[in-house]
Amino acid sequence: MICEMCGKEVPLTRPVFIEGTKLNVCQNCSKFGDENRGSSRNQGAAPSAQVIEQRLEKRNKRMQTRDVYAGKDSIQIIDGYGDAIKEARIAAGMDLEQFAASIFEKKGTLAKVESESLLPDDKLLKKIEKALNITLTEVVHGGGSIGKGGSNTKMTLANFIKKG
Repeated sequence: MICEMCGKEVPLTRPVFIEGTKLNVCQNCSKFGDENRGSSRNQGAAPSAQVIEQRLEKRNKRMQTRDVYAGKDSIQIIDGYGDAIKEARIAAGMDLEQFAASIFEKKGTLAKVESESLLPDDKLLKKIEKALNITLTEVVHGGGSIGKGGSNTKMTLANFIKKG
């Protein structure tokens, strides 16, 4: 006879339950299973209602999406940053060309930043803040919901569509 686990040709095999499956195995492989269905996991009895409820609760908890940014503060650029830069530059008595030369940036880049068609990177933002002595960033406290209805509101496509 052939052992169904290791494949060796043996004179005698015995039926053993391994991982819930009945296999005819040799003497060496029989140590990996039980000769009867008496193992605690595989008695054939259905789990109790309480066990099923606990498993479902754990599954629901695993399946929920988590907001990894909830509760964390982040730094964001202020609304109307272009106008703030332009007003501070004019108050300092510089035109766009002079300001660009003073911080070693291209005039076109700064024009796009002032018109808010270009979001400045952190390095450029710090240069502008230092040169004009203004603050263009703010701390936004995390934990809030993006939706209109509070923290229990689900995100929908309407949250991302511009109307009008």
